[in-house]
Amino acid sequence: MPSVVPAGARRGLMFVLSSPSGAGKTTVSRALLADDPDITMSVSATTRAPRPNEVDGRDYFFVDNARFDQMVADNAFLEWAQVFGNRYGTPRTAVNAALAAGRDVLFDIDWQGTQQLAQQSDDLVRVFILPPSMAELERRLRGRAQDSDSIIAGRMDKAAAEISHWAEYDYVLVNDDVERCLSQVRSILAAERLKRHRQVGLAGFVKDLLAPK
Repeated sequence: MPSVVPAGARRGLMFVLSSPSGAGKTTVSRALLADDPDITMSVSATTRAPRPNEVDGRDYFFVDNARFDQMVADNAFLEWAQVFGNRYGTPRTAVNAALAAGRDVLFDIDWQGTQQLAQQSDDLVRVFILPPSMAELERRLRGRAQDSDSIIAGRMDKAAAEISHWAEYDYVLVNDDVERCLSQVRSILAAERLKRHRQVGLAGFVKDLLAPK
């Protein structure tokens, strides 16, 4: 009788969600993490100051510029980039440990970080989330009531530059309905987990299945 393919016996995959600020990737990320125990969030280090209710080690690792420089020098980041005058980086050790344990790792990063990850791993799934319109994107940014007009203008300018990289991603979704967008992201993750090369033990299972009895 052929052996059963072991469930979960695989190296985790890196699952990237990118979007312009305000397009919905943070909302989708939080919902995905809340109901999928097999995926964990990559916590970035950043030089920016914490926002209200943000916790060091949970939302970000908040570090000063000198510490960030040292981490870059020590090759401690899988990727890092400067965004809106602050630097963000993905610590290498925690991500590699999660992947080796068979857990998928979710990245909330921009196109610059995604390009760097793609240079280091071929087991990367890239999803880009678009807003339904630029007017709606601006409305969402203003609805946060967190930023000044000048900051919002800067985010809108950067949004156009970020969207120009949409074709570098494996999947592109339009977030005109957050529940539908979340359902699509879940479907993408489920399908990627079932790809042949990610099913450890599948070749042996098929060999046993076809062996003369």
